[in-house]
Amino acid sequence: MSTTVSIIIGSESDLDLANKCSETLGSLSISNSIQVLSAHRTPDLLENHVNECESGGTKVFIAMAGLAAHLAGAVASKTILPVIGVPGDGGPLSGMDALLSTVQMPKGIPVATVAIGSAGAVNSAYLAAQILGVESEDMRNSLLQVRAEGKEAIKESNKKLLNS
Repeated sequence: MSTTVSIIIGSESDLDLANKCSETLGSLSISNSIQVLSAHRTPDLLENHVNECESGGTKVFIAMAGLAAHLAGAVASKTILPVIGVPGDGGPLSGMDALLSTVQMPKGIPVATVAIGSAGAVNSAYLAAQILGVESEDMRNSLLQVRAEGKEAIKESNKKLLNS
């Protein structure tokens, strides 16, 4: 099955983050899939997955991992397609170690890194949509609609506050 965005998680403990991302992508009608693949324990399976996705038409990869968090970098080393890294929020450092592991990439192997945890999971979906929007007016319009709805929600909140 061909998907536009491949979400890759390092372990099942990252599934909640992946689901938040997948739901956001789905709300924008972006096809996506979730796979558990480890940069350390299954590097050959990870490379196979990246190759299959590329030949199947995937446009963007989103990699989510905590602790050592080399997953996004491992994906980026195997493709020139956009890779978005989402640092997991677990472990003794609450995701700071994952953030640094994800964002500190060597020159020439970029990973677009978003916030730690669930905010990053949702924003990774929106960033993927923005990347896809470069070539899709429909996607740009969907994103503009999301922003307009967010603006209206804030206006409504303020009306309620002023009337109370």
